[in-house]
Amino acid sequence: MSSSPFHTSLLTAVDSRGHIHLIIGTNPLAAARANQSLAAGATPILIAPATSTLHYGVQKHVDSGALTWLQRDFQETDLQTLGRPAIDGVVDAVFVTTSSGSGSKLAAQVSALCRRLRVPVNVVDSPTLSTFSLLSTHVDGPLQIGVTTNGRGCKLAGRIRREVAAALPTGLGDACARLGDARRRVQEEDRAAAKAVRTGCGKGHDGGCSAALAEEDEGADEGVDDSVDQAAAFNKLVVADSELEAAKNRRVRWLAQVCEYWPLKRLAAVTDADVDALLRSYMSSNHPDANADNRLSSSPPSHPSLPPPAGRIILAGSGPGHPDLLTRATHKAILSADLVLADKLVPSGVLDLVPRRTPVRIARKFPGNAERAQQELLEQALDGVREGKTVLRLKQGDPFVYGRGGEEVAFFRARGLGDRVVVLPGLTSALCAPLFAGVPATQRDVADQVLVCTGTGKQGKAPTPPEFVPSRTVVFLMALHRIVGLVSELTTELEAEGQSEEVDWSAGGSIPGVSGRPEHSRRLWPLDTPCAVIERASCPDQRVIRTTLRFVAEAIEQEGSRPPGLLVVGKACEALYAPEKGRSWAVEDGFKGLDLEDVFVPGVPELA
Repeated sequence: MSSSPFHTSLLTAVDSRGHIHLIIGTNPLAAARANQSLAAGATPILIAPATSTLHYGVQKHVDSGALTWLQRDFQETDLQTLGRPAIDGVVDAVFVTTSSGSGSKLAAQVSALCRRLRVPVNVVDSPTLSTFSLLSTHVDGPLQIGVTTNGRGCKLAGRIRREVAAALPTGLGDACARLGDARRRVQEEDRAAAKAVRTGCGKGHDGGCSAALAEEDEGADEGVDDSVDQAAAFNKLVVADSELEAAKNRRVRWLAQVCEYWPLKRLAAVTDADVDALLRSYMSSNHPDANADNRLSSSPPSHPSLPPPAGRIILAGSGPGHPDLLTRATHKAILSADLVLADKLVPSGVLDLVPRRTPVRIARKFPGNAERAQQELLEQALDGVREGKTVLRLKQGDPFVYGRGGEEVAFFRARGLGDRVVVLPGLTSALCAPLFAGVPATQRDVADQVLVCTGTGKQGKAPTPPEFVPSRTVVFLMALHRIVGLVSELTTELEAEGQSEEVDWSAGGSIPGVSGRPEHSRRLWPLDTPCAVIERASCPDQRVIRTTLRFVAEAIEQEGSRPPGLLVVGKACEALYAPEKGRSWAVEDGFKGLDLEDVFVPGVPELA
């Protein structure tokens, strides 16, 4: 339940194609309502006496035949007779464009009738008589952005809408159309491939192919709801029992991640040729041997090492998200690079700093294709260096903290390029994210140690879980997509660890006369241990979910995913935060900034 003192509306987008809209009034607003109705594909009907003076915009629509004018007064039966036959003649919406003077009584009458019949009604300047309102809208192709102040804005909604629209890159609507078409194209190709597999499955199959196809068709439109964030399984690893199951929806998920991670400026610049090239590059991803020759390897090549090239490779961390958190060294590298190869998690605020003349290539990683995409970036880096370019490998956070930085250095060294590699540190989200969520990783009498772990091991396997230490803060990276398994591993004893029925180690128990605990026993984490999920730390859409290990999986499932994110576990999560009694979790949305926007230091350029 919202704690806001203000009333907010349920914003909806109504498919009005073929609907019947009644417009009562002949003033300029009536013309605007007719324009909006026609633009949405509806059929507007004007009701006004024959003696009425029509606004020229209304008259234009009447003359063209786009607007039907019933030259009489409004009648109560109009609401149930002028609509579509499919819904027994009931109209779909009513707009009353005058509510002052003699029109006020009519407005109240129409509103009461509409409410009784559950017909949506909008009365100008009368929120109490209206059941819906229209937003100040920016339209760019299939993209619509609406703003409402719920009757409190005094024309401010239009100003806000203009400011938002001005901040968007040109061509974003076209990008929505292209990427939407690409999604449908992928679905059609994947359905055709699945059908071919089903048709040719042969004897001896028990219908599994058909079941897989049916499941694919059922989930084909998954993720198209604009009203929700990414699902909790947005970055879930692809672990499948069959080739068909593994192939299903892979490229659709990849396209979804392109929309999530690419900067809006790059998305707006996507062309039809770009979409074709992107899809072709993954046409072979459904083949079981597609990745066989693209696995990351640090072993030396079979051919002799090439002579040292003139180019170089800069491996740099971009920090947690906010561009002001870049190091000066990384900022210089961004400005001087000939080619930028960025991981998909590098935020748009950082990529916006790359000069327009510099090519930027973003890792085409999606679940099940990480190794292939990683190898693709490494090959591009090699090509760039051999051409004498300065290649910047830009990573989120710090390159050596779960960033594969060490693997990449080894890769280049094995190819005789060790002296051409420069590694620049970055602020790791493992420590920055808790700070921006108000979680002190260490604090006297609360936490005296910090442990940074991965929640996902190599090839998706579960890593060894850390044991419970009351004074320890543990930060789990790459863990939210398998949060159920992680919580189970932390709070229950694994089969390989044996059982200890006599002692409740999770409660800090001990055996009298025996120091320590059995060697095979791992101290388990209590389910009431405080924890925090921190997503997109230091970015404008930062989100923090505060809860405990008992409820964290349920909270993520209900609230959805906003990657990248991490999990912080330990008493430090409540060092500066008092949980509200009776609530299983609390969500905090937004990042207030660094409070440095008004600070100007002579000689130091701003990064954002």
